[in-house]
Parts: sequence; structure tokens; C-alpha cells
Amino acid sequence: MKRPLEMAHDFLAEVVTQDDIVVDATMGNGHDTLFLAKLAKQVYAFDIQEQALEKTQERLHQAGLTNAQLILQGHETLDQFVTEAKAGIFNLGYLPLADKSVITQPQTTIEALEKLCHLLVKGGRIAIMIYYGHEGGDLERDAVLDFVSQLNQQEYTAAIYRTLNQVNNPPFLVMIEKLERYRHG
Repeated sequence: MKRPLEMAHDFLAEVVTQDDIVVDATMGNGHDTLFLAKLAKQVYAFDIQEQALEKTQERLHQAGLTNAQLILQGHETLDQFVTEAKAGIFNLGYLPLADKSVITQPQTTIEALEKLCHLLVKGGRIAIMIYYGHEGGDLERDAVLDFVSQLNQQEYTAAIYRTLNQVNNPPFLVMIEKLERYRHG
């Protein structure tokens, strides 16, 4: 059985091509940015921590990839850089091996999700890895689930992938797809 993060990568890899623009909303240690840079034409990756940007830059450099723009800003500013996207990924929580008091916040995460949903092309997808075993994580988890549950079913499909028998708040995946058949009014 696949771990949720492996499922997230597969979910995005099914639709992302060398012609696409994609978003890594939470750069972190650069694993998702690197993964997306191998698939897409251009990656826009966001983080508020200098350490994340440095780690990601190092990872991309080692792989010889130059198609990622690393942006030291919160993901809620993504619409200042991106006008459309085929895919996006969020890893919510804190940066591993860094300051655990710096966490993604429900308000800015929902703002970023709203914007990315709007900018998604038809058939585009968003993968949201939810880590919630830290203080404040349950509030963000609930906010994201509430937001995603209210997406218009004519325009989006949303699903969840999670283990049921794991202890200690195992992370889980929320998947959003913008439907091909959607027509405005």
C-alpha cells in the first residue's frame, strides 16, 4: 500500500507534462519542488523560511534543474506570480528539523487554496498533505476539510486518502481535481 505522500506524487504525475506550470505551496526541504521540476516546464515554490529556500536550491542544483522559481513569501501570495497552473502541492505543518513554532496557518492556507483552485486549468489537480500532530494542526486540518468539502461539485472532485489503523495522528492526503466538463454559467 502506498504512503499518502507517494499517493500525492502519483496523483499529480498522472496529469503534469513538460508543458505545464505547477506550484509547490510549501517548499520545505525541497522534495516536492524537485519532484515537480522533473515533470513540469516551470515550478513556482513558496516558503517563508530562508532555510527552506537554501535546502531546495541545493537539491535542484545537485539535480541540474533550473526550471523552479523559489519565492521567499507565503503561499497566499501565489497569484502575484502564477496566472494558471496544472497542479499544486501543499505539505501542511512545520519544516522538519527546523523551528517547530513556525507552522502553516489556517487563514493563509485557505487563502492560497482558494487562489490555486481558481487558477487551476481544467483537469488540474491539487494534493494537500495534512500533518496535524502539532499544536494548531487540528485547526488547520479542520479548516482545510471544511473548505474542500464546500467546493462546488459541478466544478471539482475532492477525495481523501488516509490510514485508519495508525496511531499518533498519521498524516493524510486530500486530493482536488478541477473537472474537465465544467462550464461556467
